[in-house]
Amino acid sequence: MDHSGHGMTMDLPPFTLGRGLAFSPDPYFLAGCLLALGLYAWGVVRLRRRGDAWPVSRTVLFTAGVLSVALVTCTGLNDYGMVMFSVHMVQHMVISMLSPIVLLLGAPITLALRALPVAGRGRTGPRELLLKLLHSRYMRVVTHPVFTIPLFIASLYGLYFTPLFDFLMGSKPGHVAMMLHFLAVGLVFFWPIMGVDPGPHRPGYVMRMLELFAGMPFHAFFGIALMMASEPMVQSYANPPASLGIDALSDQNAAGGIAWAFSEIPSVLVLIALVFQWYRSEQRVAKRRDRAADRDGDKELEAYNAYLASLQARGGR
Repeated sequence: MDHSGHGMTMDLPPFTLGRGLAFSPDPYFLAGCLLALGLYAWGVVRLRRRGDAWPVSRTVLFTAGVLSVALVTCTGLNDYGMVMFSVHMVQHMVISMLSPIVLLLGAPITLALRALPVAGRGRTGPRELLLKLLHSRYMRVVTHPVFTIPLFIASLYGLYFTPLFDFLMGSKPGHVAMMLHFLAVGLVFFWPIMGVDPGPHRPGYVMRMLELFAGMPFHAFFGIALMMASEPMVQSYANPPASLGIDALSDQNAAGGIAWAFSEIPSVLVLIALVFQWYRSEQRVAKRRDRAADRDGDKELEAYNAYLASLQARGGR
């Protein structure tokens, strides 16, 4: 049965909430997820053998991020996402707005920089290549808000409201490329905002919050546009298979509601993370000041007291 109108054939049972999803892994994403988990585990083990600590919370977060990618690409969600707009939107929102946040909280770049060995003098190894990439002009461009915010917005309007989406949905490689694009856009958008790993841009906490909320309204408007449409706006989902028992417009409205909801949930998660980071940063600054005061014997306070004493002495004379 042709479900998409583009020559793709797949026999799917009726979709029912609460029914277990079949294991239908995309081989590319499955291999990528296993590779990511393997490399991260290698880095953690290398640090532990060296006697260095690595927070368990970061390992848990990174693992959860990889599993969230696997959930939407390596289960039955991936198959149903080809024929149901609402399920596809779940895939899009998770892999572009939830997975990147959790992955970045796992600090994979920091782990790599600590775990990779340093090459000898005059030699270039993986660690040196990573540092060169982090400080390259290319990374300064692709992680700058002037680039990331328009890219984040264009990934919605420029994809779904143009023939490009139908073209990508017409083949398996196109669908994989689209999912990779969603993940990459989410990573470069949230990377400077999260501020966990080192990067070319490290704005202050207030500026990070402004960057976060700069793109969210466009995300909400996109969801509202889908919900308010009086006819299907994406041709790939205009004629869902009769076996699913769904209406194209109702499914599109559900997709719009999912897109609108996901403009709020990740924003709250990132905001909580930023406030927590800000608090910890202020605590570290206060501790450094206290240690500096202990080292110099509170010379600044003593100098101020001496100044007050001199004023009092002059007043007495």
